[in-house]
Amino acid sequence: MSAKSTVLIVETFKEFYRDLNGTRLDSLPNVYDSKILFKDPVHEVRGINALHSYMSDMYKNVTRCRFEYLDQVVSDNRAYIKWNMYFSHKSLGGKQISVRGISQIEFGDRIYYHEDVYDMGELLYEHLPIMGRVTRWLKNRMAKAVN
Repeated sequence: MSAKSTVLIVETFKEFYRDLNGTRLDSLPNVYDSKILFKDPVHEVRGINALHSYMSDMYKNVTRCRFEYLDQVVSDNRAYIKWNMYFSHKSLGGKQISVRGISQIEFGDRIYYHEDVYDMGELLYEHLPIMGRVTRWLKNRMAKAVN
């Protein structure tokens, strides 16, 4: 694979997620192979139709979602991209939430493997009324134990 093709695939991926909303999901086939394997801390889905369905459900109550890219390492057919995701969700009061994570993608003509790694506490647990207090308390206690 040429360096130009690799850069194009990585930039297409980043542009797709840069400012995500449900109306853009129809362009998934421009980014992903039909046999995509997608993993995140919550789910593992196989195939472009399953990914479309998962993302449609996931973003149903998201009012805003954008990614800021911090760093990346790219080789011939693989990339690791560090990011901050900023999103607002109706069920979480509509406030903006920030989550740091990293995506690993593997590709040929299109991406056939995508794995996201991020902290579920940062994404969700810390923002729920009871669980949020417990999660923040536990994180603080663990931080003090390490120091």
